[in-house]
Formats: sequence, C-alpha cells, structure tokens
Amino acid sequence: MTQQAEASPHIPLQDRLRQLLEGPAGRDRRALLGTLCAEVSRRETLAYAAGWNDALATARPAPRRDAGA
Repeated sequence: MTQQAEASPHIPLQDRLRQLLEGPAGRDRRALLGTLCAEVSRRETLAYAAGWNDALATARPAPRRDAGA
C-alpha cells in the first residue's frame, strides 16, 4: 500500500501524512522527518511544475489558420 500512496499524487496530503505517521518510519523520528521532508518536497515540485505547465499553456499563441483552408 505504501508504494501506491507514494506513486499517486492524488491522495490528499493529510491522508499521506497520516500513513507516514502510522507506518514503520513513525517509530524512528529521524526516518520520519526525512520521509516527511521528501514527501513535502515531492508535492511542492509537482505543484511548481503544474503551475509552469498552466502558465506555458496560457502563454502559447493560438494556432494559426491559413486563409486558403
């Protein structure tokens, strides 16, 4: 189940954090902190990339239509 949660960006952050806290890494504070930092960083990267993709999509000019077509 952990691999599915890690692979899916669609799981809400609160649910993912709850999984991490209840999992085996939750017993070791250093491992938990590293895992939490990695998860937040991964989600920030995905959000940043999505924002750039949205910005690029709106900045692209509309495709031209030939007058003869």
